[in-house]
Parts: sequence; structure tokens; C-alpha cells
Amino acid sequence: MRTDLSCLDPPTLCRNRLPGLGAEEDVMTGLLEQTVPCQLELPQVADLDAFEKSAVDMVKPSKGTTTLAFIYKDGVVVAVDSRASMGPYISSQTVKKVIEINPYLLGTMAGGAADCQFWQRNLGLRCRLHELSHKKRISIAGASKLLANILFSYRGMGLSMGTMIAGWDDSGPNVYYIDSDGARLKGQRFSVGSGSTYAYGVLDTGYKWDLKKEAACELGRRAIYHATFRDAASGGTVSVYHIGPDGWEKISGDDVNDLHYAYYPEQSTQQTPPEQSMTDVASTSSS
Repeated sequence: MRTDLSCLDPPTLCRNRLPGLGAEEDVMTGLLEQTVPCQLELPQVADLDAFEKSAVDMVKPSKGTTTLAFIYKDGVVVAVDSRASMGPYISSQTVKKVIEINPYLLGTMAGGAADCQFWQRNLGLRCRLHELSHKKRISIAGASKLLANILFSYRGMGLSMGTMIAGWDDSGPNVYYIDSDGARLKGQRFSVGSGSTYAYGVLDTGYKWDLKKEAACELGRRAIYHATFRDAASGGTVSVYHIGPDGWEKISGDDVNDLHYAYYPEQSTQQTPPEQSMTDVASTSSS
């Protein structure tokens, strides 16, 4: 029997029938034609491609996060928030957005949580196999290229990833940005996620190459905090990691509410509601 391909016809041309088989082809029953209902009803629209694109955009989940990584003279600082959201819905405040690939290599999560977790854990497997085969650790450039090649092969198939691969190898500290389109960029500082523009504002203002370790970690912590303050899709806790010649270490994990009152202690004793303060400022400026 021939395969029923009538479901692929445009809606106006769907014949709701299976084309008949010739007598010479029908050696089993001698039937000349068999009529069956169309197996897949297509939407009755003029432009099917445009309709499918708009339908996908309508149900596409909106995600939010803030992650950053930057290089300074003593290593790499990686800082992330911990909120998982889909549009206005906040599903978790305790997501671990740093994937520990090996003792010298970290990856960050932005985009689809499942995509990032699966493929970065898969990258950890590949890095371990490389280490066993070549008797040495994979370079940061090599690890990032592995991930970029994987994501490029799945381009256009619905993956949603914007990740950073940061670590220390024989060439020193390195940071790479990789996304689900297969793009791969090397740089000194990156921020990825819905709150990245706010994080960049703090990061670009306070960044210096010769920062001390404590100052560099505090810069990453403050940049993520200010992003969570302005971006509703970012929040939870601020986790800060440091990568040096001896590998990575977790420096801190602070709740953003505690950071807010640590940075602005006067607001913890403020009696005037914030809405009233904003009204007073607006009225003063207008007069």
C-alpha cells in the first residue's frame, strides 16, 4: 500500500482519500482504490507557515535569569542568581545555576533549565573522556568548542541556551560565551540573561584588571544584586564562585533581601512607605 500523504496537502486541496493502487501493484486483494478519512486535519488558514510561527511564539515560555563572569589578574569570578521563572510564574528560588563540570571548569545556566543542565552535564562527561584518553585536562577553549559544536548540530530544533564556560588551564583564566545557535565568543567579561543589562551597568562601572580577590567577588555579588532589584525574573540568592590556579571555590551564597538591607541599612528603619517617598519626590521635582 502507498503511504497516505494527503495530510501534507494545503487545507483546500486535502482530498480526504488514499489514492488507489493499480491492479498490477495490488497483488494482495485486487482493490483498485481505498477511501479513508484524512489522518491529520490542518488549520483552515491562508498562510500556514505564518500561522505556525505565531502559534509557537504565543506559547513560547518567557524565561529570566542573571549570570555573569569576568577575568581579572588573579582569576575568574562567576556570579549567578537562583530564581527559575516562566513569564510571571516563579517556580523556584533555589536553582543552582552554576554547573561544576570539573575541578577547574564551571558552566552557567541561562535559558531553558533542562537544556542547560543536560548539555552541560553531557559536556562534563565528554571532558572526562578526553582526560582519560589524553592523560591531561581539556583546555577551556576545547571544552567550549565541544559544547558549541553540539549546540550547532541542534540549531533550529528548539534549544534555548545562553551559557558561559569559565575556568583555568595552562594558558591561564578563560571565559567563553556559547548559545543555542552555536555562537562562541571569547571575552574578558560577560553577563547573560534578562537582567544582564542591569548587571553590565554595575560591572562596567566597577571593573578593573588589578582588583583584589575580595573586591572582585564583591563586584560580582553587587552586580547580580542590582540586577535582581530591577529585574522581576531574577532573584533568590546570589552565588559567587572564584576560579584560580588551584581550581574553583564557592565564595558565598547570600539572600538578595539580606544584601538589600546590608547595602542600604537606612531603608530597614525607614518609616515612610516607598510609594509615598516616590510621590513626594515627584511633587517636589514638578514644583
